Amino acid sequence: MPSRGGEAIRVLKSEAAITSCGGCVSLSVLCLHLPPSSLSFRRQMQMRFDGKIGFPGGFVDLRDGTLEDGLNRELSEELGCDPKTLCIAEIDYASSHATEALPQKVVAHFYTKKVSLEELHKVELRAVQAKDHGREVMGIIRVPLYTLRDGFGGLPAFLTNTFIGNAKEQLVSALRTLRLLNEAELQAAVSASRVG
Repeated sequence: MPSRGGEAIRVLKSEAAITSCGGCVSLSVLCLHLPPSSLSFRRQMQMRFDGKIGFPGGFVDLRDGTLEDGLNRELSEELGCDPKTLCIAEIDYASSHATEALPQKVVAHFYTKKVSLEELHKVELRAVQAKDHGREVMGIIRVPLYTLRDGFGGLPAFLTNTFIGNAKEQLVSALRTLRLLNEAELQAAVSASRVG
């Protein structure tokens, strides 16, 4: 079972994600990514109000209807996204992780969505006009998907930042699953981040 700082994190399948953790609250987050290309970044995260790095999204409640509706609402608030142009659907679902050792039990539902560079630029431009910009969200961050010659700069250094919840684990898992980095590059970056 994966853990973070001694706290157990259960990886759940989609069908078990909502019902398996009695008393848990649901949190949905999104990882926007570009298709594999020659660009040195393909992934987007954000700086939060508490100085931690995370993915756009937030808590979902009953008024939202579905996890995806709640995530689309959060994206509108945090990134200024119009659900008609960037709509998260069930097909974008990637995984869920239950964390029960926190003061509040949480099931984090993780979604990924491939966008074009043009779409990513539009999201970045709208984000500074979003309702929560400057309050909950301090800004968008592009994740560097390279390692400098010194073996530490780039992704290894980025991974030493403080992440909210299991966002770092979600990032590494998504890089692997979406094959945005090959396994050797990813393992080298993760190892170097532990040394640095």
